[in-house]
Amino acid sequence: MTDQTIARQVHDFNEGFTAQIGPDLSAVFDGEQRDLRAAGVPGDAVGVGDAVPDAPLVTPSGDRTSLADVRRSTPTVLVFYRGAWCPYCNITLRTYQQELLPALEGRGAQLVAVSPQTPEGAEQSIANGELAFPVLTDPQNVLAGQFGIVTEPSAAARGAHTALGFDVADSNADATAAIPFPSVFVIDGDGIVRFADVHVDYTTRTEVAEVLEAVDGLLAESR
Repeated sequence: MTDQTIARQVHDFNEGFTAQIGPDLSAVFDGEQRDLRAAGVPGDAVGVGDAVPDAPLVTPSGDRTSLADVRRSTPTVLVFYRGAWCPYCNITLRTYQQELLPALEGRGAQLVAVSPQTPEGAEQSIANGELAFPVLTDPQNVLAGQFGIVTEPSAAARGAHTALGFDVADSNADATAAIPFPSVFVIDGDGIVRFADVHVDYTTRTEVAEVLEAVDGLLAESR
């Protein structure tokens, strides 16, 4: 268990990461994050009160499923993340495993994570965080697209990725660089979004306490 917020963990990671990659590459990522914040959350992103969309998904073993099949009528915390290559995603999913999942299970709710990476990449995410909740592939960002949260790294950021030895397209199931904005949606048993938190700056994430507050509010209304 960690007693640190995700923000604190990200801060500590960034200090080491910035020193490791140097000022030039750091400036590229800083500029990308600044531009993303300036553009803001897409106007067509799914929000509170909207019916949750559905789309085909793939399990790490390659089996076909869908959000509806996984969600059923169970209150669900749906997490969109970029991939196992993203250190901020790894920090977040590990924290959710350690702190959020047990609390959700005690409340009769479930946690589901979705990314556009290959099933093999999903397996890597599971290994990175020792995850014990469904981690699924959205092969062409169909589900993320219906949620209105698809983006992709800037050209400069992709150049920085190349300098660091990887490319997002190599990780994605459709071989493109399209990725979702890191987002959390709390969905009630009737398939209505009750909480939506879309992070255009991928270095920031939804804290455990925020998710639990939303889930508790949902459960209180259903009693």
